[in-house]
Amino acid sequence: MTSKIEEIDTYYNIGYVITTLDLSVKYGGRYAIKDININIPRNSITAIIGPSGSGKTTFLRCLNRMNDLISKAKVEGRVLFNGKNIYDPDVDPYQIRARIGMVFQKPNPFPKSIFENVAFGLRINGVKNREEIERRVKHALTQAALWDEVKDRLNHNAYELSGGQQQRLCIARALAVEPEVLLMDEPAASLDPIATARIEELMIRLKERYTIIIVTHNMQQAARVADYTAVMMPDEDGVGKLVEFGTTREIFTNPKSKKTEDYVRGRIG
Repeated sequence: MTSKIEEIDTYYNIGYVITTLDLSVKYGGRYAIKDININIPRNSITAIIGPSGSGKTTFLRCLNRMNDLISKAKVEGRVLFNGKNIYDPDVDPYQIRARIGMVFQKPNPFPKSIFENVAFGLRINGVKNREEIERRVKHALTQAALWDEVKDRLNHNAYELSGGQQQRLCIARALAVEPEVLLMDEPAASLDPIATARIEELMIRLKERYTIIIVTHNMQQAARVADYTAVMMPDEDGVGKLVEFGTTREIFTNPKSKKTEDYVRGRIG
């Protein structure tokens, strides 16, 4: 009989960048999510969908140890990143967050210039050469489809940018440290339709180089941008569980679970 660890080794070898094994999170004594087993393919967009209270953001924050910052949170199980458990004692969470970047629901630029927002992570990670910083700031802003809009005002305060520009600036800030995975928690929730479309177009371009995992309540958005979709729902005790995972086409046109079908058809949630 094949063990789960052997299965995970196989998954890693065939191109999964992140694998979770019986991943659970408790806040205090109560489970928020339990026994999540999922494999995230490289260079793809995976959407996490489900009703409120299903643990989507909790799950996402496990993938780069952001839940470490919550005192009452206790993580059980494993998260393998390139075959290594990120919760092993010898793993530096700051290094993990550089390799697995995160963009939050609301744009959160620092009260600094546009340039210094993007350079911030580089400086924190010990990059001191001015030319190198300038090169990587320009590259990150270009990747985030923002360079042409801000190249003549890099010294201006980031708060002068529109909401959509601020969110792309936050994406550039995450990209500047050259991560492998980009986590996005409702990145377009506070944006207008035009800015949302820009973010979605950007995600599709970025997956050529990065693996993207996005939490969204917008099922149309998941259908538009995601290659794979995971459906999470709370059980009768309010604990978030993974109901189904597959290609986005399968989830939306031929789901295996009745719960998934009811959710994507708008009957629950």
